Amino acid sequence: MVPRTPLTRRQRDILEFFRHYADDQGISPTLEEIAQHFGLSKVTIFGHVAELERKGVIERTAPGISRGLVLVEDADPGRPSDLPPSAVSPSPGLPILGTIAAGVPISTLENPEELRFEDWAPPGKDVYVLRVQGDSMIDDSIRDGDLVVVERRTDPSPGETVVAVLPDEEATLKRYYPEHDGRIRLQPANTLMEPIFVPAPSADEPGLEIRGVVIGVLRRY
Repeated sequence: MVPRTPLTRRQRDILEFFRHYADDQGISPTLEEIAQHFGLSKVTIFGHVAELERKGVIERTAPGISRGLVLVEDADPGRPSDLPPSAVSPSPGLPILGTIAAGVPISTLENPEELRFEDWAPPGKDVYVLRVQGDSMIDDSIRDGDLVVVERRTDPSPGETVVAVLPDEEATLKRYYPEHDGRIRLQPANTLMEPIFVPAPSADEPGLEIRGVVIGVLRRY
């Protein structure tokens, strides 16, 4: 299948590795295996794979499956899935039984609501989740091990927390600030860490790539 838009060099390399791995092993590689092969982080590989999905080159057979990616040219829509029903059923919601005050007591809800994970995604928006590694955003209450809900877009406003891919193809989570000299400042929310300055993208130099803007944080205690 011809991609809707051209692939980058790294995306072509990942696609070639994906094809060879699937031919040799009979299964698709995991994101971790792709990351190990190229010596990159899983977050960086996630971004490349998401772009390959967006460009129509690969697709997911079901959400949440580590080896659920297939080449579009190999996909067979008429083939019954080998996955168990629980792997393809939508995620259940969680009941909201009331509210709890950190100050004076308040009453509980008479009519319980239900929190569905879809509520974290604005209607019509392309949203994904990443697991945070590191403490660079702790002053914004984003801690190591948290899950951040990211809206996939490339036009952040100054001060928004973004998923940024640096020129060396490493990904990072930082606040986004355009500087007067044309550079982009990626500001950590940790007083012990220095900001990162990168050139803005241009026709000659790709520079920084924005893969999304954080719209929520999930934490398990």
